[in-house]
Amino acid sequence: MDGLAKAAGHADRVTPLKAYCAGLLLPGERKSVEPMAARLAPDNVRRTHQSLHHLVAEAPWSDQAVLETVRGSVLSRMKENGPVVAWIVDDTGFPKKGTHSVGVARQYCGQVGKPENGRVAVSLSVATHHASLPIAWRLYLPESWAHDGKRRKAVGVPPEIQFQTKPEIALGQIRQAVEQEVATAPVLADSAYGNDTQFREGITQLDVPSGVGLHETTTVWRPGEVPRPKPRLKGKGRPPTRLHRDAEHQPVSVKEVA
Repeated sequence: MDGLAKAAGHADRVTPLKAYCAGLLLPGERKSVEPMAARLAPDNVRRTHQSLHHLVAEAPWSDQAVLETVRGSVLSRMKENGPVVAWIVDDTGFPKKGTHSVGVARQYCGQVGKPENGRVAVSLSVATHHASLPIAWRLYLPESWAHDGKRRKAVGVPPEIQFQTKPEIALGQIRQAVEQEVATAPVLADSAYGNDTQFREGITQLDVPSGVGLHETTTVWRPGEVPRPKPRLKGKGRPPTRLHRDAEHQPVSVKEVA
């Protein structure tokens, strides 16, 4: 906890950060700051609530810095029982009532197994055979939020946060882990990510091995085959800009390749 408090920066965040983490770990279904304050300090709820709310909503500490501190502390202990064997890309859904929480929308939620009103976070975890640890975690901002200036302003979404698909967010997390020289291992992801061609090509460009899920109807080129440029018409000077497919030169489904 001392390490996390240091990562949060200013000294006045030490006590509220420790209190906030204690509130997350204590029993109780609701984890918003008001009920947590009541559990932490039943005799001083108002002041504790103000302190926690300032930490969560206003204090400019970096969640990335805190995650890096966690990784520095935990990953070395994990590796005592074996090497890192996988980088796992996934997303986690949180059912949520109302419309005001950042990123809330009707979208698929794994906790209930169907589309539901809620929020989704994209994560990258490193795993040994005995444990796993999230090293990157980012809230997905749906287009309905990303392009709504009024909602963004009301909840304080930073201007630099623009719409990105979940595979784009995940690829950025993988790229950052490579830059930070995290122990490399094959990237694992389900078909929600594997079906995205740019995601797969981005991992390949980073020279990281991967094993991702694909829908059986996804089309690919057989090994050794690539798209051919469209033939240039005689007498036409401009080079072709589109790829050419004919009856004998077509991508095939991954099911057929398998």
